[in-house]
Amino acid sequence: MFQPAITGSGVFTPQEIITNDELVAAFNAYADRYNAAHADAIAAGEVEAMGPSSAEFITNASGIEQRYVMDKSGVLDPDRMYPRLRQRSDDEPGIMAEIALSACGDALAAAGRSGSEVDLVICAASNHERPYPAIAVEIQQLLSAGGFAFDMNVACSSATFGIQAAADMIRAGSVRCAIVVSPEICSGHLEWRDRDCHFIFGDVCTAMVLERAEDAKGPHFLVHSTRCATQFSNNIRNNNGFLRRTREHHMDDRRDMLFVQEGRKVFKEVLPLVSKHIADHMAEEGVAADRLKRLWLHQANKTMNDFIGKKVMGRTPEPEEQPNILQDYANTSSAGSIIAFSKFSDDLQPGDAGLICSFGAGYSVGSVLVERA
Repeated sequence: MFQPAITGSGVFTPQEIITNDELVAAFNAYADRYNAAHADAIAAGEVEAMGPSSAEFITNASGIEQRYVMDKSGVLDPDRMYPRLRQRSDDEPGIMAEIALSACGDALAAAGRSGSEVDLVICAASNHERPYPAIAVEIQQLLSAGGFAFDMNVACSSATFGIQAAADMIRAGSVRCAIVVSPEICSGHLEWRDRDCHFIFGDVCTAMVLERAEDAKGPHFLVHSTRCATQFSNNIRNNNGFLRRTREHHMDDRRDMLFVQEGRKVFKEVLPLVSKHIADHMAEEGVAADRLKRLWLHQANKTMNDFIGKKVMGRTPEPEEQPNILQDYANTSSAGSIIAFSKFSDDLQPGDAGLICSFGAGYSVGSVLVERA
């Protein structure tokens, strides 16, 4: 058995930013047009009028102040309200593979590795731009990596589930060096026309290099333990898929074909699930709360993270103990906790323990206990 370690991480951040004020202006313009177009039905009580959004509402509800996106022009066009991403030929890299290549390059540089030294690529993301060939295999080719590759989708927990899969294979000796990459283009599956969720997501890509600790070329994090769990729920759902064309009215502009959630139910059910999952994981590994130096939590909502952090630590964590990045990035699905790790881990000292955790649709929750080495 070999000791797995995280030896490098990388983050690709899109160049375009949408602030809350910009987002609200576009949404309210769309709402005004919608209400005008349906004025008679609204007056008759047949259609509900769309209410306005506000930057204050967004910040209070989520802690989000802005988000990075691959294209803002389409999102902020009241006649469109979704990104413009060009069609690519089959002979050029897909958009997910393209941004993955950037994040993987940074992670490999941090680990002191080249793509040719990788023998496992896992593309772990909440949505994939096609069913096959696997995005991971495309990334494998672009990196000149060997071995094998596969896609993984466990919604917002995809990255931590990917880390467990890679760590287990390294531990067992079936692979020596792996990359877990999460290209999350969440702007493509968000309903920007829904006041309750139009502010939630942003785009990003993260990557992590995992390898045998004995092969590490510099400072690294030992992966001591991983723990994953799932529990079926309809409270976060997206009904789009390849069977859509087999059904009547399949091309209709249907709300359920994008991100849908029952936010209050998610809060009520996910918070105790995640808190208990982390507490049980730490107890099983004999890691006391006072030994935990850092919590890199899923970046979905500040209130959720504050609740979980307090439960895990037994007190209100200091900002540096539980770093948040969602004010800048918004919810980036499975990539959120990895962004937090990548940006807020270098200061830890040898022997310091930390925990990466992500959670979301499924329900799913994954946690990774690490130690600075």
